Formats: sequence, structure tokens, C-alpha cells
Amino acid sequence: MPKSEIHPKWYPDAKVICNGEVVMTTGSTKPELHVDVWSGNHPFFTGTQKILDTEGRVDRFMKKYGMGSADSATSKESKESKK
Repeated sequence: MPKSEIHPKWYPDAKVICNGEVVMTTGSTKPELHVDVWSGNHPFFTGTQKILDTEGRVDRFMKKYGMGSADSATSKESKESKK
């Protein structure tokens, strides 16, 4: 049996609210949870995600440290494997 007076009150039907409307219910220690983003309006889950970075992170790293591009490294490996 849990000790009394040390645990927060549990709300089994806490409402998750996004942009003024209830989007789901869940269990929480707060009766209402206000969120800015949830899976119903997040671009990744809705399929409207846009890639802002046109140059990849690996390519930027390679350029920054003077190692050429990642494409040249992979093409060297493929040439060596053909020999």
C-alpha cells in the first residue's frame, strides 16, 4: 500500500488540449495538459514535412574539415572494391 500524503493526485482521464480543443485523454498528475504540437498536427505525422536542409549533414561536415564530399568517399570505396 502506498504511503499517504506523499504521492501526487492521479487523474486517470486528464485532457490533452491543443489550440483550444481536446485532442485526447490520458492519465496524468494534472487534470489538463496544454500542448502546442501533437501527432495530429505535427508535419512528420501529417505528411506535410518539408526538408529545409538541402545539403546533408555529412556533406557539410566533410566540406568543413576539408575531407571532400561524402559522395567522393563512397565512390572511392566502390572503385577499390571493383579492383
